[in-house]
Amino acid sequence: MTAVKTAIGLMSGTSLDGIDVALLRTDGEGRVERGPAMAQAYDAAFRLRLQDALETARAIRDRGDRPGDLAAVERELTLRHAAAVKAFLAQNDLSAADIDVIGFHGQTVLHRPDDGLTVQLGDGGLLAAETGIAVVCDMRANDMVHGGQGAPLVPAYHAALAASHANARGKAVVFVNIGGISNITFIGSGGEIAAYDSGPGNTLIDQWVEARAGIAFDDGGSIASKGRIDPALAARYLDLPFFSDPVRRSLDRNDFRPPSDTDANLEDGARTLAHVTAAAILRSARHLPERPALYVICGGGRLNRVIMEDLAALAEREEAEVVAAEALGLDGDSMEAEAWAYLAVRSLAGLPLTFPATTGVKAAVTGGVLHKSVGRG
Repeated sequence: MTAVKTAIGLMSGTSLDGIDVALLRTDGEGRVERGPAMAQAYDAAFRLRLQDALETARAIRDRGDRPGDLAAVERELTLRHAAAVKAFLAQNDLSAADIDVIGFHGQTVLHRPDDGLTVQLGDGGLLAAETGIAVVCDMRANDMVHGGQGAPLVPAYHAALAASHANARGKAVVFVNIGGISNITFIGSGGEIAAYDSGPGNTLIDQWVEARAGIAFDDGGSIASKGRIDPALAARYLDLPFFSDPVRRSLDRNDFRPPSDTDANLEDGARTLAHVTAAAILRSARHLPERPALYVICGGGRLNRVIMEDLAALAEREEAEVVAAEALGLDGDSMEAEAWAYLAVRSLAGLPLTFPATTGVKAAVTGGVLHKSVGRG
């Protein structure tokens, strides 16, 4: 029996909005006790640095490359994560000695699965030294070494959640995370698992409203709610071969580019891209082995009411229900951070993080690199 450990998960996603922190007590298998969570937003200046880092990272040819100022950005990102951990501990009356391990995602700046290349900025050794807590990081790389796409990694955690919730057991359930890129985890009525990236999430909308209105995201879908869907613009995305190709693959933020200024006005562009986000999920779900009965929506995209309304309408045509994670007593904001805590414990135990039906890896494999904290073994 695997020992139960107390873990902190840290997630900085493709939306570049900040750091999610969550605490979990788990054995990395069926036991999951969710604890407190918090979010720490990035300031506008650092978000711009991360956006620039995405462009700089295009020159990377080896995982260890840090062209331009990427090394400096990596150090600052790591120190911000350390500060977030310390703030979280203080907020919850905890100390470093109470935590067995941190699961550290870092910031993905390049993901090219066809080239076997994925790069997450984040110095696990520095984080362990700053926090005094052991750190497991770099959890995608071993999957790619063994022929996988390196994403998604959250399905192992989704499966554990589905098994523990009466509303999900026995149904064909899809967990949808709408972050910068959307991904889906399918748990069949018989417990089988499949997962893959489903298309653009918030990234196109965020880039559109930031370029056109100077704001980071469409809060609640307020801009989109004033616009109309442009069918031709929507088709430009939804008719891409990605959605019809039976071979699923993981995505990079740059695989989908925002419209140009001449394609639509602000409101119509936001409305169309919200529809694309929703429709992409349903189109990608056509590749699943069983028609879903329930879609559980996580991530920031569930707060955009236009996306959620479109999702519900499209799913209803297929006799499926759409609910936010909170309807199952879950936290749609912290779920990915919780997953990284869960995966860190699995990594310590040598348990698989990825599977052939989730990333395309040849056989189920573990992953992650452990950085021990000084003085704690």
